[in-house]
Amino acid sequence: MSAIRRRIDPKNTFADLVAGVSVALILIPQSLAYAELAGMPPVRGLYASALPPLVAAAFASSPWLQTGPVALTALLSYGALASRATPGSDEYIAQAALLALIVGVARLAIGYLRAGAVTYLMSHAVLRGFTLGAALLIGSSQIPAVLGVSPLLEGIFARAFAALTAPSLWDWEAIGFAGLALGFIVGGRLIHPIFPGLLVAVVASIWISDSVGFDGSRVGAIPSGLPEIPWSLPWSEVPALLLPGVVIALVGFAEAASISQTFAEREQRTWDPNREFVSQGVANVAAAVSGGFPVGGSFSRSAINHLAGARTRRAGGFTGLSVFAVLPFAFLLAPLPKAVLGVAILSAIRSLFSPAPLLELWRLSPMQAGIGVATLAMTLVFAPRVEIAVVVGIAVAVAIHLWREGGQQIEVARSDDELRLRPMGVMWFGSAPGFRRSLNRHLAELGDLRRLVIDLSGLGRLDLSGAYALKASLDAARIRGVSVAIANVPPQLQRIVRKVCPDVDVLVPSAARTGRERVQKPTPDRPKETEMTTTAAELIARAKSQIRTCGAEEAAKQIRERANLLLIDVREPNEHNLGVIEGAELVPRGLLESKIANLCSSPEQDILIYCAGGNRAALATQTLNEMGYPNAVCIDCAFMELVAAVDTQR
Repeated sequence: MSAIRRRIDPKNTFADLVAGVSVALILIPQSLAYAELAGMPPVRGLYASALPPLVAAAFASSPWLQTGPVALTALLSYGALASRATPGSDEYIAQAALLALIVGVARLAIGYLRAGAVTYLMSHAVLRGFTLGAALLIGSSQIPAVLGVSPLLEGIFARAFAALTAPSLWDWEAIGFAGLALGFIVGGRLIHPIFPGLLVAVVASIWISDSVGFDGSRVGAIPSGLPEIPWSLPWSEVPALLLPGVVIALVGFAEAASISQTFAEREQRTWDPNREFVSQGVANVAAAVSGGFPVGGSFSRSAINHLAGARTRRAGGFTGLSVFAVLPFAFLLAPLPKAVLGVAILSAIRSLFSPAPLLELWRLSPMQAGIGVATLAMTLVFAPRVEIAVVVGIAVAVAIHLWREGGQQIEVARSDDELRLRPMGVMWFGSAPGFRRSLNRHLAELGDLRRLVIDLSGLGRLDLSGAYALKASLDAARIRGVSVAIANVPPQLQRIVRKVCPDVDVLVPSAARTGRERVQKPTPDRPKETEMTTTAAELIARAKSQIRTCGAEEAAKQIRERANLLLIDVREPNEHNLGVIEGAELVPRGLLESKIANLCSSPEQDILIYCAGGNRAALATQTLNEMGYPNAVCIDCAFMELVAAVDTQR
């Protein structure tokens, strides 16, 4: 009963009501602007802002995520539809509803299949390049509206250039309204972050426009009341809209994921991406049903929701209800100058214009920066079909990753007539041929070789193809008369090694700890998983004696002061309900060896590793040091001690 009382606590309800209404005051004018950006009549932005956040609130994982029209999704929608129908036409509106339905079904499928990790196919470099390119396109598309010019040209940049280079055509009244709106928006932020400066600008602009009889570009007549359900959709367009819909489903979710993860880390609460995919899916289905267009999670409105004191998901529901309450009075928006909507969009995307993330990528990894720049260039070239740039960017990023992972890094040690090979990272079907070639080359060069030892301690993962390649290499060595053995099999690899290489000797540390190893033959009553004679406590103590460690205070200071620091959490996912440190990469210890190459910009990067108590972090740090990451340091303290130190440093 106490849990139920907490859920319906009047204090929480009132806090959610205040937050939801505060967000609605921002969402209402923004929705009109984003509808224009998507090529839709402005009222359709209100339709996409009423029912979607209301139904999303029932399924959301994050209590702060606010759903509705957003700039990137609106641009992607325009790119998918502009070449197929005239923006603003009935055909265009129907296809927009169908596109929202496709996006919704795709997100629902991903959520119910618990495949939320698929969104990470869009790498950091691709996302940064696309975001900057989209910001340039969105900003350029609003220049004619702000200047009150309507160039009769095709292409976003061509229209922007024509508007900028024809000052004789500028509508100075429209520019005046734009300046007025900008003043209210900037001034409102100076008063308080949640002050509805944009709403004040809209109300003032409507009153002035109606009073002076402004005859420039205006929103125009808007039907009042609830939207009509689009019973008939152009189903024949599904094949053409399927790819753009899937791209929007993935790209548009990146912002929602970033928002939810950020607030979950800040508040030390759990967050389920699969559940969030479901909430965003039903929101888009609702947008389709209500005659809107694809929607997503808004970073700026979610931040306002959090700042305004939202405590549960009901805040999003109150936002939707607030927009519903405005629909009967939508006709009052008719005199609003479109220049005000242009300023609203430019204000909302101002933070996306920064090239700093790409420059930082160039400093850390020129190859990743190249992917980002290529995605940026393709976004501008393929405009308005920007989804093509996203698909190509993802393909290039995946291809480069496979190319890098295809080479197997191997440590080689020779002593007398024994050769020891230590493959590192991941041995999979792509890198296995390289391992076999390397081994055959060494066997050919060392004619007097009598013993071969394959040390698997550096492998994080071994797939079936890699295991067969290992077996084939060992068999080839035995044919040459060389005795073979496998050493230091990690726990996660023991099962597949035992299954594929049942007749191969396995070397384990001797009980006397002489620095040598002894051979244990596999027997049915003694599985390899229990053959290690060194206790876990001894392994941890040995690791801590060989690595650098730091305490909670020193770690918190480095986290606050060092921008290029890589912070890694090696706990298991079920331990994250205690919270995570903001900015940490969440990589369980068993996967760290296979993931570190993608996380690190260079082997010399500074790395801090933490876990629940310091023991797994010590073993992970020792592994990274052995793999050639000398600046990896273990945070040797309890997790909550580290959390307290980080909070103190803030």
